[in-house]
Amino acid sequence: MPADDVHLGESWSLSPDSRRPLPELIEQKLRELIIGKTFKEGDRLPTEPVLADKLDVARSSLRTALQRLQLQGIVEVRRGLGWYVRRSDLAAVDEHLEGKLAARQFSPTDLLETRISLETTAAALAAIRAGDGELDELAKLSRRYQRATVEDTQEVLDSDEEFHLALVRASHNELLVQMYQALVPGLRDCKRHAQPSREVHNRSANDHEQVVWFLRRRDPDGVKSTLATHLLGLYNDLATDVSHDRATLNTFVGHDEPMWQQTERRR
Repeated sequence: MPADDVHLGESWSLSPDSRRPLPELIEQKLRELIIGKTFKEGDRLPTEPVLADKLDVARSSLRTALQRLQLQGIVEVRRGLGWYVRRSDLAAVDEHLEGKLAARQFSPTDLLETRISLETTAAALAAIRAGDGELDELAKLSRRYQRATVEDTQEVLDSDEEFHLALVRASHNELLVQMYQALVPGLRDCKRHAQPSREVHNRSANDHEQVVWFLRRRDPDGVKSTLATHLLGLYNDLATDVSHDRATLNTFVGHDEPMWQQTERRR
């Protein structure tokens, strides 16, 4: 069908559930349109400006929703062409890892422990592989996070997320990037309910600067240890699954890599 034929007879109103983040409501509506065969497998979706206009939402929220659907294998982006429906059999989506991640079928503890493993490995690779332009971009994103005020929760979340995603991309390992991106929606939901204090924000900003410092010095051990310590703070705040034994990290630089250690079980 023509990409901008948006079926004017269809209902484009979002669910009125104000308790759910806007990208989730957009995702739900796009799912409904695919299930209802407004958009069929292989169809090219309307452009982002057209979709955002029909749904009456910001393009940033629309893009987040499309990325969630992409992680589930429902849509795909083709460079220079736009977004396409990849799969219309949505009943089978949750059988796949991407669907489970996007549907938040893993605990915050599982997500955060996996994130630490993936991101510290990516950071060590970035210390070796990142180009000067990528390091400049990371420094710019670090300053953006530092300038964000704790009262502007959305900017804190966005600038932090962009910094860490850019760090993983600087590893030049596409599989690590794809695996990390699959975690992002669940991680975003974890952090959305944690309002950082000014002290925590300042400490995180300093950690970001330290990460960039070690990257510029091409020090994989230093950046890996610094990042593990940084992420452990989030883990301690947000890991809530009491079925797991409590764990912590030994980030002493003398070790080849940060090592998990068992601590007391959380009550």
